[in-house]
Amino acid sequence: MQQLLEPINQFLGCETPDAWVNFAKQPEQLNALLIDHCNCELKAAQTAMMMIRKYAIDKSSAAILLAWAKPYETFVYSKDRDANAFLNRDVKKNDITSELVASQSLSISADLMTKMIRLIKEEFHHFEQVLQIMTARGIEYNNMRAGHYAKQLITHVRTHEPLTIIDKLIIGAFIEARSCERFAKLAPHLDDELNKFYVSLLRSEARHYQDYLALAQDVAGKDISDRIAYFRQQEAALILSEDNEFRFHSGTPV
Repeated sequence: MQQLLEPINQFLGCETPDAWVNFAKQPEQLNALLIDHCNCELKAAQTAMMMIRKYAIDKSSAAILLAWAKPYETFVYSKDRDANAFLNRDVKKNDITSELVASQSLSISADLMTKMIRLIKEEFHHFEQVLQIMTARGIEYNNMRAGHYAKQLITHVRTHEPLTIIDKLIIGAFIEARSCERFAKLAPHLDDELNKFYVSLLRSEARHYQDYLALAQDVAGKDISDRIAYFRQQEAALILSEDNEFRFHSGTPV
């Protein structure tokens, strides 16, 4: 685990404060923690899908991508959702890479598509895993309002291409790296089932951060360390600031 986390800890600008860990590990926070974690997995998949639709595939492929996401979005946005029915549904093939046609908008469109499809596949799987744990524990899924972490990072994105996509990919790297770091921080304080589950997520989250960073570098075609340093500072400031809302990526609880 330490070997896996070392580059992530070097990439991030700060560690998660002990105050957040001490708050998150309280039994009375478990419902909120799992619900927001579940929402975060879906949001990660949706963000990657938007990236693919805008930069990586032709218009004819968009319908295939949307059909893949539909069962998840129907469940999340339905007022009369049934977690057991969703988890026990007939699952169609969840790797659609061969069905999509890469666009020519970027020189790395095909690589972006392949990496993001793998990420989406894993995030959907994690969403189902968290939902399954919640359902077994009698925790009902709900549409908890997202925290301000990702929204605040997005405000720093430059508004003309290719700088926009470079910034979005760098932000994606920081979000995935922070998720990985917090899974590792939380795991020792949770029950055996959640401990094993969170540890099992570390490898995929670490790869997601690496994929985002590699894509950002490839799009730029030049050194982006200054821009990474800028977002490192912004991300660390959010993590270290006081936060009135408890979320998986929230700042220090007030």
